[in-house]
This record gives sequence, C-alpha cells and structure tokens, in this order.
Amino acid sequence: MAEKRGHSVDEIYRVLADRIINGTYMPGRKLSQSELANELDVSRTPLREALNRLQETGLVKATTNRGMEVSPVTFEETEQWYALRLLIEPPVVAAVTPQLTKKDLANMEQALHRMTRDAERTKDFQDAHHEFHEAVLVHYPDYIRDMIESIYVKIIRHQRIYFSRPRAPEEFCEVDRLFLDAAIAHDGEAAKHILEFHLIDAALGLVLDANPDYRPNALLMAAHGLGIQLECNGEQLARPARLSWLNGAVENVPAMRTANLVYEPVA
Repeated sequence: MAEKRGHSVDEIYRVLADRIINGTYMPGRKLSQSELANELDVSRTPLREALNRLQETGLVKATTNRGMEVSPVTFEETEQWYALRLLIEPPVVAAVTPQLTKKDLANMEQALHRMTRDAERTKDFQDAHHEFHEAVLVHYPDYIRDMIESIYVKIIRHQRIYFSRPRAPEEFCEVDRLFLDAAIAHDGEAAKHILEFHLIDAALGLVLDANPDYRPNALLMAAHGLGIQLECNGEQLARPARLSWLNGAVENVPAMRTANLVYEPVA
C-alpha cells in the first residue's frame, strides 16, 4: 500500500479553510477523515490536527454520531460578527490612522484600484478589499488583529455564499475612497466614523437583501451603545436608513449614501 505524501498541518488547514470559505464545502457537509485523507492524499494525524484547528476557528463543528461537519452560516451570527467589529474596530482605527506610512497609503491606493477594476468578480474584489483594510489592520495590537481577522474570515465565507447585490462593490469603493482620504489626512476621527458607516452598511446589505423583514437587533444595540442613531419606522428598518451620530459634533465626515444607509452632515 502506497504511503501518503507528507503535508504539514498548516498546508492541510489552508486547503480545507479555503474550500469552506469559498463554498466548495457547503454548510452541513460531513467531513469524513478517511475520505478527506484519500482526497487530499495526506496522513490522518496532520489531517486530524487541521480539523481541530478549523473547529477552533468555528469553520467546522463536531456533531454527535456524525463526526465533523462544515458549520452552518446564519444571518443572525453574521450580523453579530459585524456588531462586534463595530464595537471594537473603529476606535482602534482612530488611534492607528496617524501611524500610517506612505507605503501603507500607497498599498491602500493600489488595493482600491483593484477593487474598482474587479468589481464584477466577487472573489477578486473581496481579496482586494481585504488588502485595502489589511494596510491598517497590521498596526492593530496583536490580539485585536487576530480577533478581527478571525471575524473577517467568517464574514467573507458568508459573503461568498450569499453576496449577490450588483451595486455593493461600487458602493464599497466609494466609501473606501472616503476612508482613504481621511487616512491620507491622518484624520483618525473621520476615519473612525467612515468605518462605522461602512460596517453598518455592509451588515445591512448582507442580511436585509436576503430577508427584508429581518430586524438586526445586535447591530442596532451596538450602534445605540456607540451613540449612533439609525432611523427606524417602528419595528421596521426602511432602507436607505438615515444615520446620525449623537455624541457631539462630527467633523470632516462627508455625505455618504448607499442603497442601505445615508448620512448627511448637519449644516
């Protein structure tokens, strides 16, 4: 019997994570160790370790009498990942924006160019979008950066399964251009507020396009805690929802409008 080729745990993990994130292995798929070992031509021991690591990241889960299977993707969970990013990330961005170098800003400019060019190719667009924000993310404290990266992977997985709104890429580019302008000016407060708008817009687009009657309670709670008001009509969040900041004046933040959200500076 031929011996399995050697593959490191990291290599196996990356292959499986990529297949799960890209939707090759859809939610609920059973991950048989024997079948995966044959399919990937790897030994069982590093495969088992890779699966355990995937379980730690939340991409797979252990089930009674079924072994490992690909974790489900739910709108409630994804909305809460966005709510966590909203609570954690913008204040960090405000602090690190003045630290951005000319190289960081050039990398962001190049990534934004690729986002615009690849707007019709979802995976290429998302890769460029990640690189755009990665230029800032590298300045985060280690544990915060790891947490945000872990959340981002889960959001990307959801987007690659459900991302279908044709104008979302163009709107992302427009808002990210404003974010880059604030970064170039080393205006951390403006960058913070633009990122808040961006995260809320992305979350609303993802969940409400699939279910217009869905009420994003976790997102609304996080926004309220940060002094951000979203216009609601009773229990319904009508789009585009008007956004305003309640905790003092917001300076140097331009008007922003998407299919989900609108902000207009107070005259």
